[in-house]
Amino acid sequence: ALTIAQLYRSRWQIELFFKWIKQHLRIKSFFGTSENAVKSQIWIAVSVYVLVAIMKKQFDLQESLYTILQILSVNVFEKVPFYQLVTERDYNQETRCPNKQLNLFD
Repeated sequence: ALTIAQLYRSRWQIELFFKWIKQHLRIKSFFGTSENAVKSQIWIAVSVYVLVAIMKKQFDLQESLYTILQILSVNVFEKVPFYQLVTERDYNQETRCPNKQLNLFD
């Protein structure tokens, strides 16, 4: 009975892990239909998860993995150090990158 409980607990952790990947890494559908395409997309998602978890631990961040991923996805092409992105989120966005869109309401 103890072995079955341990197997169930391990299986449940795997289920939660894939649920997190589907929710936070946004794997809603696969880009390809071949086995290689599906495996590649899953391995990329797992790699991103592990890298973000390592960065969270290394920088001792209080933000959730989801929040860190959101910050990174918005600033993926910015030349801003990672630690600055996750610690200085309240800075004025307009001073960094002026908005070129006209205001509809003043």
